[in-house]
Amino acid sequence: MIDDRTAQRLIDAVDAGFDEEIRFLADLTRMPSLRGEEATAQDFMARAYADRGLTVDRWQIDVERIRHLPGFSPVAVSYDNAWNVVGAHRATPAAGAPGRSLILNGHIDVVPTGPLDMWSTPPFVPEIRGGWMHGRGAGDMKAGLAANLFALDALTRLGLAPAGDVYLQSVVEEECTGNGALACLERGYRADAVIIPEPMGEELMSAQVGVIWFQVKLRGRPAHVAVAGTGANAIEACYPIMQALHRLEHEWNERGHPAFAGHAHPINFVVSRIDGGDWTSSVPAWSTFDMRISLFPGMALEQVRAEVEGCIAAAAAADPYLVANPPQVVYHGFMAEGWELPAGTEAQAVLAQCHGTVTGKPLATGPSTGTTDARFFGLYGGMPALVYGPTAERIHAFDERVELESIRRVTQTIALFIANWCGTTPR
Repeated sequence: MIDDRTAQRLIDAVDAGFDEEIRFLADLTRMPSLRGEEATAQDFMARAYADRGLTVDRWQIDVERIRHLPGFSPVAVSYDNAWNVVGAHRATPAAGAPGRSLILNGHIDVVPTGPLDMWSTPPFVPEIRGGWMHGRGAGDMKAGLAANLFALDALTRLGLAPAGDVYLQSVVEEECTGNGALACLERGYRADAVIIPEPMGEELMSAQVGVIWFQVKLRGRPAHVAVAGTGANAIEACYPIMQALHRLEHEWNERGHPAFAGHAHPINFVVSRIDGGDWTSSVPAWSTFDMRISLFPGMALEQVRAEVEGCIAAAAAADPYLVANPPQVVYHGFMAEGWELPAGTEAQAVLAQCHGTVTGKPLATGPSTGTTDARFFGLYGGMPALVYGPTAERIHAFDERVELESIRRVTQTIALFIANWCGTTPR
């Protein structure tokens, strides 16, 4: 472990570059890196890596190269503009064995804004008020990407370099499939530990749920509304199926899981979108609703799909028209397993010590009812993945914001982790 004097110098080095870090975050937040529109922001990240002398690997994700891999999620959109970027620091120690390696991962993609008139300020015009930066993606998770980069900068400012390989990853598709992180695994990126600074409120994530996205497509029988009883309303037929799925949600929450003990409602089934019908004066002949469901670690995806499809089929069996015209279930995004952080890893102990040095407090841990890319590194890469990042509020909602002082502390903690985990050499 580095000595107290070096630790303080690293903390001070983060402070020295913090104004630049916040300007960088603002510039990145201005780029509306929505799904399929991430390339400009990825160019920005590639330039930032190159400017620091890192070896830049920028590649377009090829679905056929990852389709067969564990953790792949079904794709429903074009990947013509889906680019990953990795900046690599290759260790060149003067003597002796190289230090331990590290992946600093973050995602560049952000979720849609919703109606612009419901934002207090434009979502892609970052604004700092009361110690918080407001803007879509500022917290989830461009602040984390900035923290990764400027933590490494702090070592450079002291004339130091990591003694182990460090890979800074900026990936796409975290918000819908995770295929960006999977593509990094397929490309061969491995390390002795991984840090993902998702907005965790300066806590370490101990477990996360799995997530599945699917659509339920129903057909009805159109009729003029004057004789509506002769038709079959495909939109109204959705509601009993939704209610049945929510009963399944209740059953899974009742089962519980030790990693989520004390959490009242870790499993959430959310109807997130619905379309249907063609004409106001016609009984609708079709409808489609989207649902996002979560599942506990250890629940097999095949069994989850079987339970969901069985639930839908049973609900449809109560409708005479749907018996003959059963709903179709289509999977079109997340097909993600849940994951737990193994207890007692050395990486976790090092992070706890670094966090304590910066904050003066013990490192709290807790589960997340969302999912992150940590599952790829932990489940399929055999790497300890530490999800630990700044405090953010209203992510995926209106007026998303991230706390600036929290970004500072997380950047300082990551800088200390790099130095302690990888070791240092003179630059």
